[in-house]
Amino acid sequence: MTDWKKVRSEFPALENWTFLNTATFGQLSKRAMEAETCHFSRRDQYACSDFMEWFGDADSIRGVIARLIHAQAEDIAFIPNSSTGLSLLIGGIDWRPGDRVITLEHEFPNHYYYPSFLAARGVEFVEVPYESFYDAITERTRLVALSMLNYSTGFRTPLAEIAPFLRERGVLLYVDGTQGLGALEFDASAIRPAMLSVNGYKWMLSPTGAGFMYVDPALRDTLPPSIIGWRSHHEWRDHENLHHGAPEFGANADKYEGGMLAFGPIYGLAASVEMMLEIGPRAIEERVMALAALTRDALRRSGGILLADEDRNYDSPIVTAQFENQDARIVSRELQARKVLVAARHGNLRVSPHFYNNEEDLERFERELRSVL
Repeated sequence: MTDWKKVRSEFPALENWTFLNTATFGQLSKRAMEAETCHFSRRDQYACSDFMEWFGDADSIRGVIARLIHAQAEDIAFIPNSSTGLSLLIGGIDWRPGDRVITLEHEFPNHYYYPSFLAARGVEFVEVPYESFYDAITERTRLVALSMLNYSTGFRTPLAEIAPFLRERGVLLYVDGTQGLGALEFDASAIRPAMLSVNGYKWMLSPTGAGFMYVDPALRDTLPPSIIGWRSHHEWRDHENLHHGAPEFGANADKYEGGMLAFGPIYGLAASVEMMLEIGPRAIEERVMALAALTRDALRRSGGILLADEDRNYDSPIVTAQFENQDARIVSRELQARKVLVAARHGNLRVSPHFYNNEEDLERFERELRSVL
């Protein structure tokens, strides 16, 4: 049985705030902050003479991340943000006029910007509601870009249904796990996306600058690196005798990293992932979804209109509601003035509890929300 009170004590910010806004920023645990601080103390102690050992630590951290998503350590590369992963993928495809990129309506801007830029090369970008998604997949579809959770509505993409459909048709699936991973379980061995890209500062509860991507082995065979630097050659660890000439890339996902890594944030990310593995991804998902259900109840009692009441795919850790004759932005700001943090996105009041929240948080949220309304 998880001691959720003890888990909560790891997050100092929760002492002063009713924080229900992980879909904007996750809170850092004491152990994540200590892990990052320890790295900088170690730099002072050893004057960075041990810097190659940091890369050994990074390889171990790849293994920890791989355990969380049911992958292999060699599938994992570190990135500063999810945009880096998507840009690598889109930039490495041999696009032809008439090719299509598909995403769902109301997606995160990442999934609009680069695909729209491809119009100059004759590539069609198509945004569709989920009801029309399968009909939109044609023989010209090369890539589908989706989020685990929609950032503005909370729509929970049914990846287990979509992934095999696309795989049978040879369509690449890109998944942005920034919204969702850390709250929900993800099995890369079952979903088998071409790429999963994750920025760790939200649900993974990591410092900014710490992210990672899973790159499927089949994709690694054809996708060239977009950043080429001193670590691109497969024998880069022989740093006292670096190769001069055209690099020979290795087979692992770390070939996409190119150069030095943001080790401080990566150590913080590792501490967060280790905490999640200790608690158990299944236990975390059950806890988060139970809190999300309580959130929906609080919003309903306060007069909210919920998409979750119309469609099971909105049964999500990101809970959204609209209130008649109320501006969600104003409601959010009024709540923040009362030290209750939620968000407003495209007319929706967005509430996003994580496993560090508790029932008292939601009771206070409901009291303050009713007062504001």
